[in-house]
Amino acid sequence: MDTERSPADNPWGLEPLLDVGELAAYLGVPVSTVYDWRTRGLGPRAYRFGKHLKFALSDVRTWIEQ
Repeated sequence: MDTERSPADNPWGLEPLLDVGELAAYLGVPVSTVYDWRTRGLGPRAYRFGKHLKFALSDVRTWIEQ
């Protein structure tokens, strides 16, 4: 997974968004742990696009620092 993308890869300047599987891999935890954090109100902020959850990399990094 490439979490360090250059601005040339993204002409709109949007930061990378991770899906649940990518977030779990990034953090080294099972996908079920990410879902458990969500149901308990823990974990990084998520954005819903229809039925899909996405996590902004900056939100994930902020959550890790806290």
